[in-house]
Amino acid sequence: MRVLVTGAAGFVGFHVAQRLLKDGHEVYGLDNLNDYYAVALKRARLAQLERHGRFHFALMDLADGHVVKRLLAHARPDVVVHLAAQAGVRYSMENPGAYVQSNLAGFVNLLEACAHEAAPQHFLYASSSSVYGANTEIPFRTKDAVDCPISLYAATKRANELMAHTYSHLYGMAVTGMRFFTVYGPWGRPDMAYYKFADAIQMGRPIKIYNHGAMRRDFTYIDDVVEAVVRLMPLAPEKTLLEQSSGAVLSDARSRVVNIGNNRPVELMHFIDVLEKSLGRCAMREYLPMQPGDVPETYACIDELEALTGYRPVVSIEEGLERFAWWYLEYHREPAERIA
Repeated sequence: MRVLVTGAAGFVGFHVAQRLLKDGHEVYGLDNLNDYYAVALKRARLAQLERHGRFHFALMDLADGHVVKRLLAHARPDVVVHLAAQAGVRYSMENPGAYVQSNLAGFVNLLEACAHEAAPQHFLYASSSSVYGANTEIPFRTKDAVDCPISLYAATKRANELMAHTYSHLYGMAVTGMRFFTVYGPWGRPDMAYYKFADAIQMGRPIKIYNHGAMRRDFTYIDDVVEAVVRLMPLAPEKTLLEQSSGAVLSDARSRVVNIGNNRPVELMHFIDVLEKSLGRCAMREYLPMQPGDVPETYACIDELEALTGYRPVVSIEEGLERFAWWYLEYHREPAERIA
């Protein structure tokens, strides 16, 4: 099978591409290698993928619609797994234009290319638990109203879901949106809290704990996320009756959204305790108020994921953070230490 993975040098994209190559698929990866965080980390991930003869990489920006169309016409993937995006809730308040270019213009360009150049059997794309915004009823369910985003990042992800549904209606595309819940693990993103905590702990700096620690997150280990994505790939949706909080809506679109979370929220303070133990060091703690755009709790209902794929995440926070800590300490060793 030929699979296009966008954001292949990113955290989730790298792991998905790696798994697909291991499973024997031909993978076309694209990424713009932007400097939102260390490009060296992205290149290190890419170097792992380029060891495989069935991996083909294109350095490109999805905002360039003509180039995207040419790639899709050449690769003609059977499945598209769209994971490229400008990430980060707080950064969206500093550089909103980056989100418009990548998450909106880039998303439309890819949909256009799929609709007119490639006709993949299934188009899967990354959404986010952030779309639930100010919702207070937990666990979060895909039929919940998601009309109150509290960050531009969340708004762009919700817009992606609406765009994908529209293209499915117009062109018959089978599309699946994947609402990821706080993904963590080896080769992760340095802008994520757990990675920042690890940096601060190792360097003897205080970690910043927002909302004075009164937070819970549905931390989802990367291997569980990849397993869910791979199992969803052959399950292209058919036309169905959409159930929403306001009632049933008849749609002829082949479109769905699925939560991909751990379904076991973890108290932030327990998370920090486990990370300290995994790294073998104690953290200095600085307690701060809630940040704009943040929420006190995330909690995924994954009944649909289990019904579709037969899979529920299995990696505990203790096991997942131990694996991350081992990778983190290895990756951040000085080159001479790695050789030794």
